[in-house]
Amino acid sequence: MNTPHIGRNFLNCLLAIITANTLCLATLQAAEISSDTNSLPRLVDLGADKCIPCKMMAPILRELNTELAGRVRVEFIDVWKNPAAAKTHGIKLIPTQIFYGTGGKELYRHEGFLGKKDILAKWRELGVDLTVTDQSGFVREIPAEPAPRPQAQICFMCGGKVNAPDRVLVKGQKEQRILCSPHCYFIFYSSLTKPDEPLELGEVLVTDASGREIPARSALYWRGQDKSGRTTIRAFASKEAATQTQQAEPGNLVSWDELKAAELATRCGFCDRAVYPQDAISVKAGEQSLRGCCPMCALGVAARLQKDIAVEAKDALTGEILKVKTAGGTVASLEPKTMVAWAGEKKGPDGHRVSAGCFHQAWFANAANLVKWAGLHPLATGRQITIEAALAEKMSLTREQIGQACKLDKCP
Repeated sequence: MNTPHIGRNFLNCLLAIITANTLCLATLQAAEISSDTNSLPRLVDLGADKCIPCKMMAPILRELNTELAGRVRVEFIDVWKNPAAAKTHGIKLIPTQIFYGTGGKELYRHEGFLGKKDILAKWRELGVDLTVTDQSGFVREIPAEPAPRPQAQICFMCGGKVNAPDRVLVKGQKEQRILCSPHCYFIFYSSLTKPDEPLELGEVLVTDASGREIPARSALYWRGQDKSGRTTIRAFASKEAATQTQQAEPGNLVSWDELKAAELATRCGFCDRAVYPQDAISVKAGEQSLRGCCPMCALGVAARLQKDIAVEAKDALTGEILKVKTAGGTVASLEPKTMVAWAGEKKGPDGHRVSAGCFHQAWFANAANLVKWAGLHPLATGRQITIEAALAEKMSLTREQIGQACKLDKCP
């Protein structure tokens, strides 16, 4: 009896059984994915729970799984724990997202991180319209009540009321913009892609104390503070009227160029918009201290610098201090852990939802505070999202998109 030969045969048979079982398991898993109802399109994300871009995908997949329930199936496969699945799907790089049609046919695949907006845009490109309605949090797609003022009395930038003595009018080549103050004008100015081009900037008129419109460059400005300590700006056609105001109220008299330099002195670390220090969000990247013009842009600093950051912002309802720390492009800690974000959105020209702008983004200590705040702001439209998802959307931006962030008609 040739024992070694029998031993070799036994091992070969055992290996064949294990291999067959492994292949069978991989086939079964693929069959389970493919046998899902063919009436729904599917998004399959193949990655690992320890790779950084894969971890950035996780909150997005969770949101899509909830928001698109009944319209698309969202699946995740950990190819480090299940290497056979990587072979079955021909995975070369993780994460990889595979888009399947209703009949189970692969329509498109993407390698690397893919943001939520890009996923939804790809579905639309593939002919599948998946308008998001977040069933897990508060959503308001249209204002809860009509606007209380005509459009001519609503600031183009902040949405606030335009009072006649503070009104700024920008007469462009095609349309005009009405702004509530010189400060909002400089936010507008810093939001232009090429602000010094006359065709884009147009003619700028400010309103003096008598209600007259005068060219911004020819006016003299009083820059001081109100009782709450906020910066206040008034325009004057004559030096005499400006001097009388300065004698009655502490402040500085400045020219247009001097006013411009002061107003643009503090900028957002993400989108480069002008922002007053008292309105800004505190951001630290190592030893570097920066500011964000809104909490969402504060998160964007991590994407722009490709560094870990620590953010401190206030609950938009209560003023409570909220803290976020990032590590490796993901959220490392939240204080409190119940924090949520309000993604202010509006309908774009094509009917799809787009950002409502920096003035309309907010953070809250919990979802209950967000709902109370929304009740006090019936015109606000948008949706509740997680801080993780808000950061992931910023981290998904390309360098070109970051360069266009918050620019008028260019914001990604």
